[in-house]
Amino acid sequence: MKTKTLVALSLIVGIGAVLHTIIPGIVMGLKPDMMLSMMFLGILLFPEKKNVLLLGAVTGILSGLTSTFPGGFIPNIIDKLISSFAFYYLYMLISKKSASVQTATVLTAIGTVLSGAIFLTSAYFIVGLPGSFAALFGLGVLPAAVLNGIVMFIIYPIVSGILKRTQIA
Repeated sequence: MKTKTLVALSLIVGIGAVLHTIIPGIVMGLKPDMMLSMMFLGILLFPEKKNVLLLGAVTGILSGLTSTFPGGFIPNIIDKLISSFAFYYLYMLISKKSASVQTATVLTAIGTVLSGAIFLTSAYFIVGLPGSFAALFGLGVLPAAVLNGIVMFIIYPIVSGILKRTQIA
């Protein structure tokens, strides 16, 4: 793994950690996970399995540490590891046909919905949910999917353009 790649990924994860920390828990401790959009951005920019594993593990731990969801540490780790590889394989499948900002936006929204479902399911089995699955999913996960899609639509062309000009990627 190149040092340039590690530095770029750590900057992306650091931005995600700050965003995840400052956003308050909205629905019963569940908050929009901006760390996901940064993890997905890292996967889009550096699509290699070792990077995906690293991003999934690090963002899972950082999300767990900054979670406001009761007992959310372990479910965050499970969620990010599974979601990172699901997003990676979906991206690899689709990127051969279409690699664009719109593709990144749609994949981010799909990845966020998948991630939210995995998180809530694992939390349900490990610590229980503070409310109904449907309420948490509808009031927490779906708005987060829209928000993460908008963030990716704005930030992906900017960051990919910077990385191309600086020859990091």
